[in-house]
Amino acid sequence: MTTSLRRGGSLFLFLTLVVCIAGVGGAQVFRARVDLVQITASVRDGDGRLVGDLTLEDFEVLEDGILQRVTQFQRGRVPVSLGVILDVSESMYGQRMSDAAFALDRFLVDLLRPTDEAFLMVFNHDPTLQETWTENPASLGGQLSDVRPYGATAIYDAMMVALPMFGTRSHQRAAIVLISDGSDTASDADVADVRQLIRRFDAFIYAVAIDAPETRPLNDRVNPRALREITDESGGYTEVIRDSPDLVPATERIAEELNHQYTLGYSPEHPPDNRRHTIRVRVKKPGEHFVRARRSYLAASDRWRPNPDRE
Repeated sequence: MTTSLRRGGSLFLFLTLVVCIAGVGGAQVFRARVDLVQITASVRDGDGRLVGDLTLEDFEVLEDGILQRVTQFQRGRVPVSLGVILDVSESMYGQRMSDAAFALDRFLVDLLRPTDEAFLMVFNHDPTLQETWTENPASLGGQLSDVRPYGATAIYDAMMVALPMFGTRSHQRAAIVLISDGSDTASDADVADVRQLIRRFDAFIYAVAIDAPETRPLNDRVNPRALREITDESGGYTEVIRDSPDLVPATERIAEELNHQYTLGYSPEHPPDNRRHTIRVRVKKPGEHFVRARRSYLAASDRWRPNPDRE
């Protein structure tokens, strides 16, 4: 079912704390405004294995190069708001579409959890929202059975429509899984537009690029470099696979990472100033560790809040 799109705020959770200290003969009032920046991080060791046993004391967070005091920390699986975005341009016709539908059904039905929520979007030269935010992603299984691929490929336009949907999500932790088998040939937006919008929403972006060089002309094959400019900005990654049968293990790897992430939060000294601020997350624990987290955020005054209609 195609439905209308809703726009929302940004990645900020704005809290106002008022502490009143009263006494005989007068009263003093202390007001502190706290803008909590929350970051999702994935950590791998030198062999590329996910690391899931770190503690708060093992991390450092820097904003604009300045060390921050981390006041929130969570380890382990928590509910996620996930957007699934699938290329249904002409090149996906036939077996490739069948393989993609099978992989996504397995991902939504078997690898996500009933406490998660998800939406499903398909795109060619235009994005179409198949299903909006839905609790228990398993209920989205089978939604691609009637989709018939055709048209050109507009990856960036699809991302520009999908990202604002995270302003109405229910869970703090958020991610996008993007699957495409071609380069962008039809978007009005470009990579820079998408990267700018990513900074407003704390969503990991994972791209799975199907690249079969023996069956595609050079100018229509995937552009991993452009996809990495999008995914790396968010803290996610791009994986290039040989063909659609590899989609199942690729989505399984994404699900595994979603099960082994950390959430860190800190309160910057500055108020929302509508400026871009850089973020760096480091692991202090001895040994080789590679951290992926979003690289920056926009300190916007219109901020994301949980959607009370779906809590």
